[in-house]
Amino acid sequence: MNSSTRNEHDLLGDRDIPSDAYYGIQTLRAYENFNISKVRLHQFSPFIRAFATVKKAAAIANHKVGVLEEKRKDAIVAACDDLIADKLHDQFIIDMFQGGAGTSTNMNVNEVIANRALEIMGHEKGEYQYLHPNNHVNLSQSTNDSYPTALKLALDFYCERLLGKMDILIGSFLNKKEELGHRLKMGRTHLQDAVPMTAGQEFNAFATMIKAEKKRIEQVRELLYEINMGATAIGTGINAPSNYPETCAEVLRELTGKPYYTSDDLIQATQDTSVYVALSGNLRLLATRLSKIANDIRLQSSGPRAGLGQYRIPQMQPGSSIMPGKVNPVIPEVVNQACFHIMGIDHTIAMASEAGQLQLNVFEPVMAFNLFTGLVMLSNICETFAKRCIDGIEMNEDYCREQVLSNIGLVTALNPHLGYEVSTRIAKKAQESGGSIYNIVLEEKLLDQETLDQIISPENMVYPLLQRKA
Repeated sequence: MNSSTRNEHDLLGDRDIPSDAYYGIQTLRAYENFNISKVRLHQFSPFIRAFATVKKAAAIANHKVGVLEEKRKDAIVAACDDLIADKLHDQFIIDMFQGGAGTSTNMNVNEVIANRALEIMGHEKGEYQYLHPNNHVNLSQSTNDSYPTALKLALDFYCERLLGKMDILIGSFLNKKEELGHRLKMGRTHLQDAVPMTAGQEFNAFATMIKAEKKRIEQVRELLYEINMGATAIGTGINAPSNYPETCAEVLRELTGKPYYTSDDLIQATQDTSVYVALSGNLRLLATRLSKIANDIRLQSSGPRAGLGQYRIPQMQPGSSIMPGKVNPVIPEVVNQACFHIMGIDHTIAMASEAGQLQLNVFEPVMAFNLFTGLVMLSNICETFAKRCIDGIEMNEDYCREQVLSNIGLVTALNPHLGYEVSTRIAKKAQESGGSIYNIVLEEKLLDQETLDQIISPENMVYPLLQRKA
């Protein structure tokens, strides 16, 4: 040992720790053991803030129930407040992928809080006889209750952020609905011409899709408020005072303003990770719909000369290293790719949840990593898609209207007025001759122009009869 290190010991022996490090020996061992993803805890700051909030609540609760003296409680609370204020996050050096069901993460938190608390109390880092990572910071706790509780706090934060970004995208779709209003375009089924619709209807449908997913995420978010603090190792509450679980939940409610409550069955709550599967499934649903919308936008903006060319999306960057003037739909493409990744994440989380054995699921770290990743990506997707694509979409209005008026599908609107047999004959004639339904009807004097124009007006062609009468 020299002046640049301090010596710490654990079950496996002694190690030298950098003297300026707030982490300790168990964090160092985990750092050396888990060099897997190279994604470190400090890259998910909300998780660190959530863990610090849980440890703060535990310290206050332990003091309230009489097992932690005030001086140590105050020092732990002050150290937690530093972490909540985004200080010392560089001390969280462990890989997000780790064995041990999150024990390494919990100990990284315990050690950083303990050493910062020792400083606050006027001691040196590592002088654990005054305040210990396990005996005091981890008092009345286990990784098996503090880790999932912190995970739920962090997920709640990420869900709230995602919901806000979804509102941005919904707003963009609704703004585009108002902007494009009753402008006609062809609707399609099977990639074939179907019947006319308006661009406003199309963008309103996109908004409705995202609203539905927002509602589902809001519903599953409520499940995150059930916690198992006080469960300790497997849910029996060993080493925790009997009044600690409810006291800790009460303190957590006060600190966060969120309705956290203690599970009725702590043994079930400690082993059951179905809430993460439910949340992941909703993220997959959102990704599925976002990717479908991106596909629709990309297809309808294909061209500019030989594609569908119904919409023009913003030109974001040159599209080719060899073809001058080419611009690609890069924003819809990146939305697709991110959504594919999130769909894969969902499979990983389902497998990890199913693989939990007996009284603990040891695979929560991979669920945490993937849920954080999915929530962050979806938030970024929604905002990017809205601001860098949807907001700037323009409609090729004259071209779209010409497609409607010359399209065989137009005959469907005439069917109630001319009958199925006559309408079929007109459609066949138009298809064989290349002429338009509109002109054939006028040439054969089946309807006068005023009546025909009224029938194929946007109001009469794209809304149900009952809606028109209303």
